[in-house]
Amino acid sequence: MIELLMDGIHLSFWWIMDHLLIINIILSILIIFFQRRNPTTVWTWLLVLYFIPGLGFILYLVLGQNFHKDRMFRMKEIEGQVKYAVRKQGESIYRRELRFRDPELDRYRQLMLYNLNACEAVLTDNNDIRIYTDGKEKFKALLWEMEHARSYIHLQYYIIKRDELWKQIEEVLIRKARQGVEVRVLFDSMGCRTMHNKDWERLEAEGIHVAEFFPAVLGKLQLRVNYRNHRKIAVIDGRIGFVGGFNIGREYLGRDPKFGYWRDTHICLEGSAVLSLAIRFILDWNYAASENLFLDDRLFETPHFERNGRGAGQIIYRGPGVQIISSGPDSHSQEIRDNYLHLIHLAKKSICIQTPYFIPDTDILDALKIAAKSGVDVRIMIPCKPDHPFVYWATYSYLGEMIEAGAKCYTYDNGFLHAKCLCVDGQVTCMGTANMDIRSFALNFEVNAVIYSARVTRQLEQAFHNDMEKSTLVTRKMYRNRGMVIRIKEQVSRLLSPVL
Repeated sequence: MIELLMDGIHLSFWWIMDHLLIINIILSILIIFFQRRNPTTVWTWLLVLYFIPGLGFILYLVLGQNFHKDRMFRMKEIEGQVKYAVRKQGESIYRRELRFRDPELDRYRQLMLYNLNACEAVLTDNNDIRIYTDGKEKFKALLWEMEHARSYIHLQYYIIKRDELWKQIEEVLIRKARQGVEVRVLFDSMGCRTMHNKDWERLEAEGIHVAEFFPAVLGKLQLRVNYRNHRKIAVIDGRIGFVGGFNIGREYLGRDPKFGYWRDTHICLEGSAVLSLAIRFILDWNYAASENLFLDDRLFETPHFERNGRGAGQIIYRGPGVQIISSGPDSHSQEIRDNYLHLIHLAKKSICIQTPYFIPDTDILDALKIAAKSGVDVRIMIPCKPDHPFVYWATYSYLGEMIEAGAKCYTYDNGFLHAKCLCVDGQVTCMGTANMDIRSFALNFEVNAVIYSARVTRQLEQAFHNDMEKSTLVTRKMYRNRGMVIRIKEQVSRLLSPVL
């Protein structure tokens, strides 16, 4: 039997090699005429197909499949309510009925309207925000909040690894499930490929609901490397919500010698914005689990949270304003990317960017260059070490362009930098799961929080400045004096960046 299978594989391989030219021509026609792609991406795939025969064909099958842009996540049961809330708030913003305690925030009205119209992201102002830049502190807070759950725990992570951190979380989840708390765990098949089926079966045996996003075929075989659910969301009782860059694994606690200390950014929300995170989780869950949680009203009951009172007859901004925005390949626009672009255009004084991967598209890159050349203090921080070599050298290439434009660029030397954060003028922050790269813009499912708060933004900017003390400023001289090997790595990686 095994011999027959091997003979079949051998014959299939040589058949493909014998007909490689015809296959490449067919794929070229499909790429050019039947898929709506960015021209740069088209040319990149054509180069890969013809300059790397055989391997290019395999890479296209794994990475190059286009996504049919149907709306995957529907919320028919509450769509009318959401649209009504969006319409009413849009009218108040447009008519300038929404007043801000900080007048500087008034210039972000158009961004608020864009998020309302493009993402149905309602602006909430009755929130408290806690910031976590250390994995130990973040997971300590998450475990504490889960221990005090009374109704439900919803967890969604791109990566979950079966190690000591997951064991801690698993123990809490099982204990709470035995107490009658409803527990759901949503994971991405690619990100959690090191987990075993028995790990999920053990949870299900305890009454915990488990769902897998874009499951693998034939065991662990993944034919969809792109279009992964990169979101990290935790919602507890509709009271507490977590979102940010931390996944679940020992490296996120700084316990992996390969990376050393893990520097990331995560926030804990309490207040009205938690409902937006809850809806985002439920939309993803409904798709992956083929359920309809919108029929369960209990999941949308939000505890009363009074942060500040409201003035009679006027909508007055009191606390950190938050809009939860999401994007993915099922959308015809790139909402998070558009937020980044809009904020860069609005910047007058400063832009601080932390990202592990800096592979912007042309519009983002040009906007950042214009800002830097116009006197805006543009600062970009990336890791000093790669976790994906090609992506890192492409990042370094784009960093060189920003250095030439006058931006201050840093490599974080105290371990690995995984934070995804854009701060503008000490007023507004866009942070969450999305990197500053094409993959996060167009290929992955992401979620970010847009925070309209000088207090929160300055806290994050202060964290950036603290990180500068543990970083190396990459000067023009340093970049221009890089070796020939690095230059070659950059050029090859830059060429492949549209498909990385």
